[in-house]
Amino acid sequence: MLKLFKKKQEKSKQSKPSKQTKVKTVGTRKKSVLILWILLISSLIFGVYKNFTAIDQHTIHETEIIETEIVDTNALETFTEQFVRAYHTWESDTDALDARTVELSEYMTDDLLTLNDEMIPENISTDISVTGVDIWSVNEETDNNYSIVYTVRQKITEDEDDSWHRATYRIKVHQDENDNMVITQNPTAWLAPEKSDIMPEVPESNNSIDNDTTDEVTSFLETFFASYPTATEAELSYYVQEGVLPSIDENYTFSELINPIFQAHGEQIKVWITVKYIDETTQANQLAQYELTLQKDNNWRIIY
Repeated sequence: MLKLFKKKQEKSKQSKPSKQTKVKTVGTRKKSVLILWILLISSLIFGVYKNFTAIDQHTIHETEIIETEIVDTNALETFTEQFVRAYHTWESDTDALDARTVELSEYMTDDLLTLNDEMIPENISTDISVTGVDIWSVNEETDNNYSIVYTVRQKITEDEDDSWHRATYRIKVHQDENDNMVITQNPTAWLAPEKSDIMPEVPESNNSIDNDTTDEVTSFLETFFASYPTATEAELSYYVQEGVLPSIDENYTFSELINPIFQAHGEQIKVWITVKYIDETTQANQLAQYELTLQKDNNWRIIY
C-alpha cells in the first residue's frame, strides 16, 4: 500500500506544467520607427498634392523705361541773344548811354541794373557794336533757373580805328511759369569750348581684295557718285539699300574719287572714300566723305 501511494505521488508531480520564461520583442514597435513612417507617408501625400496644385512660375523681367524730357530752349536763347546785343553795345554819347540803360531794364533785375550804372565811364572813347553771338549751352540748375554760356564778337571803334574782340561769358536767367524771363546774374567771364585734340584712327587698305575686284568696285563707285547728286529715290534704289543714303538733289558735277580705301569683311567690302564734286552754283569744290559697306548679289550694292 505504501508503494502504491508513492507511485501516485510521483505521477502527480510529473503532470504539473512547468513555468515558461517570457520573451520580450524588441524593435518593431519603437516610437522612432513609427515617426519615420509618418514622415515618409506625409512626404508622399504632400508631393502628390503639390503635383496637382502646382502653378507655373515664370520669371518676370521688369524693364525700366526712362523718359527723357525735351526742354525747349528757343525762348531762352532768343532772350539771351537780344540781351547780349544790348548789353555789349554802346556809344560814347550821353543820350545813347541813357537809351542803353532803358533797354537793359527790359532784361535785368533792378539790382543788376543799379550794379551796371558804373559799367560805362562818362569819358569813354570807344564805340562798340556786336557782330555775332554764339550760345554754347543752356543748363537748368534748379527749377526755372538756367545758366547760359555764350560768346560775343564785338567791333571796337576808337578814333576811326577798328579792331575786333571776342569774349565768353556766363549769365543766369529765371523763367517763370508764364515763360517770362529776367537776368539774375551779371555776365561773368567764362571758358569757351575749344578744339578737341582727338586724332581719329585712319583706316588702311589691307590687300584683302584682289586687283580685279578693286577695279570693279572702283568703277561701280564712279558710276554711282556721278549720278548721285541728281538721282531720284527710284534711281537710288538700284545702287543703294533703302535708307542708307538720301536723295540730295544738288547741282554738283562729279570730279574724282580721292584715296579710296578698301577692306574685305567676309562677302562684304568696307570702303572709306572722299568724293570730289564741283558745286556749279558756287564754283567751289565740295569734298564729301563716306564710309560705306558694299555687297554683290547680281550687281554691287551699297548696303550700309
